[in-house]
Amino acid sequence: MPRPKSQDKRSAIIDAATRVIVSQGLSAPTALIAKEAGIANGSLFTYFATKTELYNQLYLELKTEMARTAIKNMPADGNPRDRLFTAWQNWTTWSTKYPDKRKAMGQLAVCDEITAETRAAGHRAMQPIVGLLEEIRANGSMSKVPMPFVGGLMNSIAEATMDYMAQDPKKAKEHAKVGFEALWRLIS
Repeated sequence: MPRPKSQDKRSAIIDAATRVIVSQGLSAPTALIAKEAGIANGSLFTYFATKTELYNQLYLELKTEMARTAIKNMPADGNPRDRLFTAWQNWTTWSTKYPDKRKAMGQLAVCDEITAETRAAGHRAMQPIVGLLEEIRANGSMSKVPMPFVGGLMNSIAEATMDYMAQDPKKAKEHAKVGFEALWRLIS
């Protein structure tokens, strides 16, 4: 009978993969990830059959964590601007609080090994925010622009905002507000 898998070891692998991707890039060997996690290289493959599977799981976990954080305490209804601002604050705060997760997510987002199924699952995790953006832009200047393009623009504004928040933590809240105002003017 195989030994049950440890959630602690799995979490250690995920955390180690995040750190290694940030420091060494996506081409880092699994042996380095295993060493960083404090396990034998072969043990890594007990939890993830391949490096691709590990990266897909990491992508999905980071995307889901980011989405859950963004919608935390966001009212289900009410003023769309206030709802989006809550999500924006949560997202930008999470990204500056966990810079390694943000950086790893950025690399994984452009990784060819992330499958269409994993990307679709990540998109589903973001659906409450996507739905809110669609509601806001319906009568705005971006109403006829494809939603993926609007999402890309939003992500670019968010990345610039988070960069400034990280570089100037004393003015992080101010940078977050300025970034949000730029986003709001773009989509509303």
